[in-house]
Amino acid sequence: MTNSPQTDGIVAGRLDDATLAAHFDDLYPILDDHEARVAADRCYFCHDAPCVTACPTAIDIPLFIRQIQAGQPEGAARTILSQNILGAMCARVCPTETLCEGACVRNEAEGNPVEIGRLQRYATDGLLLANEHPFTRAPATGKSVAVVGAGPAGLSAAHRLAMLGHAVTLYDTRPRAGGLNEYGIAAYKAANGIAQAEVDWLLRIGGITVKTGQALGAGLTLDGLKAQYDALFLGIGLQGVNALRVAGEDLPFVRDAVDFIEELRQIEDKSRLPIGRNVVVIGGGMTAVDAAVQSRLLGAEHVSIVYRRDRAAMSASDYELDHAATEGVSILTNAMPVAVTAEGVTFAYTRSGAAGLEKTGETFTLKADQVFKAIGQTLSGQPEGLALEGGKIAVDAGGRTSLPGVWAGGDCATGGEDLTVTAVAQGRDAAMDIHRALCP
Repeated sequence: MTNSPQTDGIVAGRLDDATLAAHFDDLYPILDDHEARVAADRCYFCHDAPCVTACPTAIDIPLFIRQIQAGQPEGAARTILSQNILGAMCARVCPTETLCEGACVRNEAEGNPVEIGRLQRYATDGLLLANEHPFTRAPATGKSVAVVGAGPAGLSAAHRLAMLGHAVTLYDTRPRAGGLNEYGIAAYKAANGIAQAEVDWLLRIGGITVKTGQALGAGLTLDGLKAQYDALFLGIGLQGVNALRVAGEDLPFVRDAVDFIEELRQIEDKSRLPIGRNVVVIGGGMTAVDAAVQSRLLGAEHVSIVYRRDRAAMSASDYELDHAATEGVSILTNAMPVAVTAEGVTFAYTRSGAAGLEKTGETFTLKADQVFKAIGQTLSGQPEGLALEGGKIAVDAGGRTSLPGVWAGGDCATGGEDLTVTAVAQGRDAAMDIHRALCP
């Protein structure tokens, strides 16, 4: 990159190696045996279990907590993984504060829920570290299934299909399987290579062949795959990134937040990754939060998240936004970008009017030598012949698309909430529907 007034402030090595290692270590350490039992003792083991209803994968939470309480973490892990095969990563990245823990009746009793997420991590990490796989394959069915996309939905579908006895070929465009968990989650949430360790563990079920460096539309076609396999599952995620559509968006210090997060996850020496002094992140979701927090952890002095609507409309959870604030990130709302210049980003204040969001006529400028765009992702192209709904692949409750023999799930499909745990549930449920179709 050629130096310019805008990019001179973007440098590597703002912090020493020891500080970076501390910043990108696990946000929360794993519970030890005593801590886990104490945390488990707080569960009321509710008969109606609102935490289970709130879990997209319907894990039997009271059961696995009781198993931990009884000193049976391996049994707890099996209970979790039978519903959510990516339970270890989900324990780290699920917005538990709005899902299972948000529904915990302890909130009403004392305003402090059972630590379900940390208990789930305690159980699943123990099994992964022991390198034990509690599931075995059924006898071979003689049927083959192609799964395109090795993210949470694709991995979940592939594992369930393999467990049911089908031969699965898992395709992905990137060099490693894992999708969002490997490439799109903040590094401090998935420290010490846990995402790849979970993938390697998952593949121990057998019956899954992984082919990387292959993308739909670039050598793979729906017609070709349908001719080769008995069924096809698409878990291709959202690869396109929305544009700001303002002057200066193409300046060299403006980049997509997802690319920054991916680079940070894959680079071995974080001191080599350049970061600006004054960073502005535009958006209101988890990608914006992850980009902003990690900018601070790399040594940026001033980091701001700016969102066009009010805080209640931000898709990032209050927990994540509060965490960003504790890391020194400023959160500005009701402001939309109108121009990017050498001086920074100019925003117009906004308000809700009769016709929707409108500018108030007032503007302000934030100094910036680095700008990250995090305003949403889109389906990259339209897979041949598939009906779309709201910019995503239209699917029914079983994951079936408009094309016979083709299922889809995860962020690319309708019906989800763009969450890892939802993608896992959709992949699992589509696999069951595929199995019923192939082996009636």
